[in-house]
Amino acid sequence: MSRPGHFCASARLVLTFIRRYAAVRQAVAWCYRGGSISAEPRINDRIRVPEVRLVGPSGEQVGIVPLAKALELAQEYDLDLVEVAATARPPVCKLMDYGKFKYESAMKAREARKNQAHTVIKEMKLRPKIDPHDYDTKKGHVVRFLKQGDKVKITIMFRGREQSRPELGFRLLQRLASDVEDLGFIESNPKQDGRNMIMVLGPHKKKTEAMAEAREAQAARKAERQGTTDAPSEGDTAEAPAEAVEAPAETPSEA
Repeated sequence: MSRPGHFCASARLVLTFIRRYAAVRQAVAWCYRGGSISAEPRINDRIRVPEVRLVGPSGEQVGIVPLAKALELAQEYDLDLVEVAATARPPVCKLMDYGKFKYESAMKAREARKNQAHTVIKEMKLRPKIDPHDYDTKKGHVVRFLKQGDKVKITIMFRGREQSRPELGFRLLQRLASDVEDLGFIESNPKQDGRNMIMVLGPHKKKTEAMAEAREAQAARKAERQGTTDAPSEGDTAEAPAEAVEAPAETPSEA
């Protein structure tokens, strides 16, 4: 008669075998469907198919050729054989300079990230009885955010008895929205949120437009600095010495 401990150990071994078998089957099925663990395409000797649909260096269709013939053409053109469509039957491969292709793709992705516009919500907090100087400072920050194409969340913070005077915060928000109406608009009307009153201002300019203007202004400042540096200073433009004028020789007077 078997012991319960031996039965539990055997069951665990069976379950472990089943899990591993299922994982192996999933990996085999993934590879059969043309999937690849690596994000990089297969190139040259890594391609393991009997024949491929070949595309030439200029995009011309060569047709279905044996893999050996495709590799031979790649060596002849001094290029790489790159698998561009692994799920096709047969897979589509192209002759290209893979190193140059990777570099150009990385540069395009970098430029796309550089020009990508991310919507940012800035936040500015004010008090209902704010000092005029502080108000001008806060308004200047709001103006800068709106010029950059960012949204601004304005929060009025009430304390103590100020909570019984919400109209003070409402009038302050309306005043701020009126002062920056040339740069932004009220995207979310003022509303009470506990001890705070919140309003959201949206910029008239899109983020991409603001970024383009900022780049143009930066390029103009750079060109102006270079022009100032290249211009000759006053000390460099010294007057050339006047040519000496020889006086005519005196003729001896007649005796």
